Amino acid sequence: MSLHENCCFPGSFDPITSGHEDILVRASHIFDKIIVAVGINNSKQSLFSLEDRLKWLEMVSREIPNVEVDSFEGLTAHYCMKKNAKFLVRGLRNASDFDYEKTISQLNQIVGKDLETIFFISQPSFSHISSTIVREIIKGKGNAAPFLPKAIKNLVTL
Repeated sequence: MSLHENCCFPGSFDPITSGHEDILVRASHIFDKIIVAVGINNSKQSLFSLEDRLKWLEMVSREIPNVEVDSFEGLTAHYCMKKNAKFLVRGLRNASDFDYEKTISQLNQIVGKDLETIFFISQPSFSHISSTIVREIIKGKGNAAPFLPKAIKNLVTL
């Protein structure tokens, strides 16, 4: 099944996690093209460089033919309009994620001229994983490999 549409899967991907990878794979079966886009937020300090994050996304998505990796500054809705993406893909791990994402989705519908958000509920095996937790493990010199995609699990270090 394909919606014959482009979608955007935006995020900081600081770093990309196994949960992100799962959402990406699942979305790739529904949309003709997925633009995985690293949002550049100058008010947030990223742990990893934009170059590393883009490289890791390329490595993780190498086997998924309908994925494009990109980055953008500014509003996600404006970027989606520029890329002709009519849908946003977001993952939800819990009710807190839903509350936050619902508000952002409603704002994007206003700013993005009816940009629709498609929510993917995380698989139970990934619901505890977040980039924030992975960063803390890495900063604490712990082993983050179990939470990272296989393609990059040995590359994500400080």
